[in-house]
Amino acid sequence: MKIGFDNEKYLKIQSEHIRERIAQFDGKLYLELGGKLFDDHHASRVLPGFKPDSKLRMFAQLRNQLEIVIVVSADDIEKNKVRADLGITYDEDVLRLRDEFMSRDFMVGSVVITHYDGQRAADQFRHRLERMGIKSYVHYLIDGYPHNVSLIASDEGFGKNDYVETSRELVIVTAPGPGSGKMAVCLSQLYNENKRGIRAGYAKFETFPVWSLPLKHPVNIAYEAATADLNDVNMIDPFHLESYDKIAVNYNRDIEIFPVLNALFEGIYGDNPYKSPTDMGVNMVGFCISDDEVCCNASREEIIRRYYAATNKLADGADNEEEVHKIQMLFNQAKITTAYRRVTVAAAAKQELTDHTAAAIELEDGTIITAKSSPLLGCSAALLLNATKHLAEIDHEVKLIPQSLIEPVQKTKTEYLGAKNPRLHTDEVLVALSVVSKDDELCRKALEQLPKLRDCQVHSTVMLSEVDRKIFKKLGCGLTCDPVRKK
Repeated sequence: MKIGFDNEKYLKIQSEHIRERIAQFDGKLYLELGGKLFDDHHASRVLPGFKPDSKLRMFAQLRNQLEIVIVVSADDIEKNKVRADLGITYDEDVLRLRDEFMSRDFMVGSVVITHYDGQRAADQFRHRLERMGIKSYVHYLIDGYPHNVSLIASDEGFGKNDYVETSRELVIVTAPGPGSGKMAVCLSQLYNENKRGIRAGYAKFETFPVWSLPLKHPVNIAYEAATADLNDVNMIDPFHLESYDKIAVNYNRDIEIFPVLNALFEGIYGDNPYKSPTDMGVNMVGFCISDDEVCCNASREEIIRRYYAATNKLADGADNEEEVHKIQMLFNQAKITTAYRRVTVAAAAKQELTDHTAAAIELEDGTIITAKSSPLLGCSAALLLNATKHLAEIDHEVKLIPQSLIEPVQKTKTEYLGAKNPRLHTDEVLVALSVVSKDDELCRKALEQLPKLRDCQVHSTVMLSEVDRKIFKKLGCGLTCDPVRKK
């Protein structure tokens, strides 16, 4: 994988910038954390060289200065809201996040339950936290939030909320997902800190959009593609342009809410230390791009990947036509089509040539390997065998797994387990390859090539099963599929 991002520079200048922001206030900064802190694979895909755990590694340099407050909405607890990527409820994810942070030696100070209005499930969760020895606080619904500034910035608004006790100068406010009330918790704390004579600060830490890159830079367009389901739109920050005569990129929700935030700051402090929503951010990622063209190419690939993900959801019955249409519009802005992704072209050509569903993978050196489905193997399973044989310099005609081993597996699948498709999936092929490798050196050599598939791009002309998708994810491959269901 070509590198386009200087990760070590990022760790250094990002932590330095946050320290500088802390120093601007009375030694107390509430930092609202947007996006993913663990496993930020979107950032690592569009900024090759950015490590998925870069933010954690950066915060590790500030470990002794920071504590973490986890926020969860009482409404989300009541509704048993589930994280789609993990399949667990938000309240369970609070505990997971806490364990993840603490296993890395970060201090987790407390949990704040927001939007509280006597929800029974929220009370039960709070009792559970108490039994576990975890401090918790509640923040209430405020009529007219966020526009009724006179009420919000008063003892009947923020003043009614529990004051969250913190002991360190940098307080990171994070949550299981959007809409949890992170910003409101930060602002409530500013109000209550101010009543105690402390002029605390607030800042926002979000990686995208990258404010220092052009509006239509592929990295920023890729962010719009990633949030097409939320209908976020990147915009020139008009407040920044007016105040500094400089162009900066932000997104619509932060720009729309800024006048309200400005009024809230004035209600709390009498003035606002920030002249624009961009001012509130501390993101330095744009200054760590070492090869712009590499990041542009990776971002174009990501836009296409998001398009296929959206069309696959639509084919599965989701009501997301607007999401698909928005990403198609972004194709025009990025001046690309799906043909920009080489593996889509190669897989389509293989299917047309063989009249069978097909798949293709682009290896690290740019070589493209293809495969088709057969009575024994699905196209994705055949692709893994073809790719590993190529990397191990094994003749393509060599059959690594004997048919005598495949057929009993097919019989078990269809006759005993009721499967309609007798073809082997990727996981079954890898298990079979592992069994044979005990006595076969070529199979061992093929298996040893699997780590070389990390960061390779894969495309299938048919939507793969969940099992196959998970295998490619574990191998670190970037997978896309045509929105065609298996027959």
